[in-house]
Amino acid sequence: MPGRRKAVAVLAAAGLAPLALTALAASPAAAHGSMGNPVSRVAQCYAEGPENPKSDACKAAVAAGGTQALYDWNGIRIGDAAGRHQELIPDGKLCSANNDEFKGLDLARADWPATSVSSGSFTFKYRVTAPHKGTFTVYITKPGYDPAQPLGWDDLDLAHPVATATDPVAEGGFYTFSGTLPERSGRQLLYAVWQRSDSPEAFYSCSDVTYGGGAATGGGTPASAAAPAASAPSEKQIEAGFEKSTVEHHGHGDQDATTTADPVPSAAASSPAAAPREETEPNQPKAAGAGVSLAETGGDGNTPYVAMGGAAALALGAAALFASVRRKAASARR
Repeated sequence: MPGRRKAVAVLAAAGLAPLALTALAASPAAAHGSMGNPVSRVAQCYAEGPENPKSDACKAAVAAGGTQALYDWNGIRIGDAAGRHQELIPDGKLCSANNDEFKGLDLARADWPATSVSSGSFTFKYRVTAPHKGTFTVYITKPGYDPAQPLGWDDLDLAHPVATATDPVAEGGFYTFSGTLPERSGRQLLYAVWQRSDSPEAFYSCSDVTYGGGAATGGGTPASAAAPAASAPSEKQIEAGFEKSTVEHHGHGDQDATTTADPVPSAAASSPAAAPREETEPNQPKAAGAGVSLAETGGDGNTPYVAMGGAAALALGAAALFASVRRKAASARR
């Protein structure tokens, strides 16, 4: 019996079927995540509909990079980042993390759908489809930022992150953490880096915001009447696009969450500065019987990935994603 099916059977026999569903929904095969509040560019365009986006900016992104990038909305990543974000991502390629598939997200234009914010406390919500230990760091653009120019590292206030959170608890499909937005005016951009501490892998997202449109609640208020309301994809939309996502094929498998020999230190996880390259190739299956622990569970390579303290909280979306996994597996067997 395949490892995942065997694990679910064992959990079901023990009366833990709901937890088994959650474990599969949170498995690496279901991909990873993107900023949901304020919504990232890629999540916004996916929510609009990859085949027929509504906003001019998302239409341009599809024209530049195709629709697949939107179906892979939760996979803007660098597998061996290890904190070397500035080293690996050149100016003008921050939103795509220098990944050609997502190049449409790097388009310099002032009409990206944006979330209305103001200075003060802000609650960030990161939409997660596979939880990992790690640190979230969110940066904001400096005063004078011009969205019509390519985004560079010098455009970000790297010395003063607006939010930093290590190992927040996943609840309702989101990592939620607090930050403080500084005084700004007009259009700005928030750049989020999620550096795993159990692997060198990191995830990236760009979220467009506009100041002066109300309290900093991040509630999805549209930046203007000309642009659609900024909104993260719903569970129904995620379910609908699961079959077309290719994120799980990018070097990921049941052992994607395995701990590397030398985990990334927390200092590297929270800083965009360069860090030593991991000698262990990331996200590669380990030899059978090697006893490599999964990042959160301490299980072997046949154990479903479950985020300790966070897995049960992801159960809201588990049933839909589990059904998709089963259908996808059945199609593969045929």
